[in-house]
Amino acid sequence: MSRPPRFIVKGKSFHGGAIQVQGSELHHMRDVMRLAPGSAVSLLDENGIEYAGRVERFEAEHALVSIIATPRPLPSQATGLVLAPALIKGARMDYLIEKAAELGAAEIWPLLCRRSVVRDPGAERIKRWQRLATAAAKQSLAPVISEFHSALTVAELVRAMPQETLAIFCAADAEPLSVAIRRMPRPRQILLACGPEGDFDDEEKSSMIKAGFIAAALGSNRLRSETAALAALSIAAGALDELYRGS
Repeated sequence: MSRPPRFIVKGKSFHGGAIQVQGSELHHMRDVMRLAPGSAVSLLDENGIEYAGRVERFEAEHALVSIIATPRPLPSQATGLVLAPALIKGARMDYLIEKAAELGAAEIWPLLCRRSVVRDPGAERIKRWQRLATAAAKQSLAPVISEFHSALTVAELVRAMPQETLAIFCAADAEPLSVAIRRMPRPRQILLACGPEGDFDDEEKSSMIKAGFIAAALGSNRLRSETAALAALSIAAGALDELYRGS
């Protein structure tokens, strides 16, 4: 049985047993998907609560959706995944962001590395990435919508590292990433730092190691930056799934 399409709503959109869907989500529901009154939908708010609903009617500036089941929090990963990818050019970075959201990255922290070609993307680019991540999470029915940190250097990343985080940076000639995750106590959060095409420089690697980061490899192939970041995220998600299923 197919799942109903998902739309994003704000808490202030609630009115009794119904929700008003507005703006771009209204456009997607009414003009892109061409849903009709009576259509089943899934609504997700900013707190990760999912509502099963049915379209009652369309007005000029909103759709009215009735709630037809008890709201429920979406299941979340016991360990959150944070991706810190080096900034890369245009469409490749957009692709990385979209796929990272599909794979369930809870947060994305863009990195300004010394060997990066791209510099600070600016607020408008961050907003674009947030829109891409939101759309990808809707399409893939991911349990979370990725949140974005402003771009930061490796030195700033080291200083901003939350406690109880297993911090890993991708490197050749290290133990495999899946092995590194499986041999560690289950952390509250895993952060995966992936460098630019020319890799992190020696000073960046040294600062991460001093801060407690672990080096981990993704295999023997030489990967492009976006491929490495998505491979790291996928491997980490798979290793965590195996760990928790086996508990």
